[in-house]
Amino acid sequence: MTAGRAWWKEAVVYQIYPQSFNDSDGDGVGDLQGIIERLDYVADLGVDVIWLNPVYQSPQADNGYDISDYRAIHEAYGTLDDWEELLAEIHDRDMRLVMDLVVNHTSDEHEWFQRSRRDEDGYRDYYIWREGDRDEDGNPVPPNNWTSGFGGSAWTYDEEVGEQYLHLFHEKQPDLNWENPEVRSDIYEMIEWWLEKGIDGFRMDVINLISKPEGLPDGDPDSGWVGIEHFADGPRTQEFFDEMAAETFDDYDSMTVGECVDIDVDTAGDYVSADGPLDMVFHFEHMQLDQQDGWWSIEDWSLPDLKAVMAEWQTDLDGWNTVYLGNHDQPRIVSRFGDDGDYREESAKLLATLLLTHQGTPFLFQGDEIGMTNCPWESFEEMRDADATNRVRLALESGDIEDYDEARDVVEFRSRDNARTPMQWDDSQNAGFTDGDPWIKVNPNYEDINVAAAEAREDGILSYYRDLIDLRSDLDVLVYGEYELLLPDHESVYAYRRTLDDPAVDVDDVLVVLNVSPAETSVCVPVDADASFLFGNELDGSDDATDHHEGTDLHLRPYEARLYELS
Repeated sequence: MTAGRAWWKEAVVYQIYPQSFNDSDGDGVGDLQGIIERLDYVADLGVDVIWLNPVYQSPQADNGYDISDYRAIHEAYGTLDDWEELLAEIHDRDMRLVMDLVVNHTSDEHEWFQRSRRDEDGYRDYYIWREGDRDEDGNPVPPNNWTSGFGGSAWTYDEEVGEQYLHLFHEKQPDLNWENPEVRSDIYEMIEWWLEKGIDGFRMDVINLISKPEGLPDGDPDSGWVGIEHFADGPRTQEFFDEMAAETFDDYDSMTVGECVDIDVDTAGDYVSADGPLDMVFHFEHMQLDQQDGWWSIEDWSLPDLKAVMAEWQTDLDGWNTVYLGNHDQPRIVSRFGDDGDYREESAKLLATLLLTHQGTPFLFQGDEIGMTNCPWESFEEMRDADATNRVRLALESGDIEDYDEARDVVEFRSRDNARTPMQWDDSQNAGFTDGDPWIKVNPNYEDINVAAAEAREDGILSYYRDLIDLRSDLDVLVYGEYELLLPDHESVYAYRRTLDDPAVDVDDVLVVLNVSPAETSVCVPVDADASFLFGNELDGSDDATDHHEGTDLHLRPYEARLYELS
């Protein structure tokens, strides 16, 4: 099934969080020149695309996702000239650049919002303002019961305007009014401006929240995010996506991936089918396995649960997949899905195997390739995450918790700061990230877990990632092959088959077997074929590989991953 080939289907994406990647000027904040300094490292990993988190001008209330000027670079990161140099250097290394597109909301310091507050030149209608009622004490009552994704009401009263504005996230991130054609026109012009500069596409932040229903009806008060049934995939979402694509992306050989909140596989298919407006979407079903009861709980999940979600998106989606386990908004993958203690290396390699052998475009986050872990936070004051800190503040004010220690375990696991600690380059001070004071705590395990140490090991996590990325680029079956889940109910073994009906390829049938467990496991995989060892995180193609299997009867060591060619 090689029809419909595209460069972004065959690509591996490496996500860079600029604030924490590499600091070139000693101010404690990563920057564009710092990224340029490390581009050879990224290219040597074998990836094809860099996804760059927001570098636009921003007051940084939400780490750059509150944009005050879409056409300027945040001063801590450098200048537009630095950005243009970065783009050229990326392209010189045969890689591509995908930027973050944040157009559900802006910063409240954006010129559009400032003009909206002043009711200037028709800008009032660029955002969603409502009068609302007053309570018996004269205090503003929100126009509806919607809540912010960061906790609390989704409405903030503006004294100057005398009305309340909608913000589905931080109060400094007012939502744009996509019902206004002038808003859409300005957004499309901005997208075109960046595409003309030569970028290769966009990752589109919470893009399926842009359409809000007429009347802004109340949401289910028992929902974890009140109102989400109204503003996720709202009534005009498909129309807006189609229009945006026709006005911008369709004229370029670009890659578009939409981050879509609370989306199901059928709705996603409307967006990413062969004639759909987007190339692929990020969904969150597997990210929510451990928080079915909301942000404040950490729930147990089973491997069959994960397999079921992954398989549904592998087999039922009418379109192209993304494959990811972590990013700047999630805990570190080896701490969440693996074992960041005794089996950190083995489970990091296993998770790499899962990411790079499923059908879809794999997304890796900086530090995954060396097995970076969640950070051991010592105090609430060390955290910078606007989401986590806002939730704690509201919980303390409401009396839901008496002190931070009561919620410490949940907050420290959930905090987005886990993924945002500085990249660990070596064992020098501050992990080689900066000569200054880092903007956020460096994980203290950097002395052992760092790029320099990983580079020195031929059998380490970094080498494993490089070799597996090379293997994926060599085998069409790992990109375009069909997916068949095996042993769906097995509690510790994750097995699947990738097959490609193409006589032109040398390898058209691959078996992947993962022991997602700290215990040795014996299993019979239901495959009636001869198996030849291809790749693995323990055997690594050694001569004794055949000693570890007889047909489909396998004995697997803790967190062992194996790939077989079937014939």
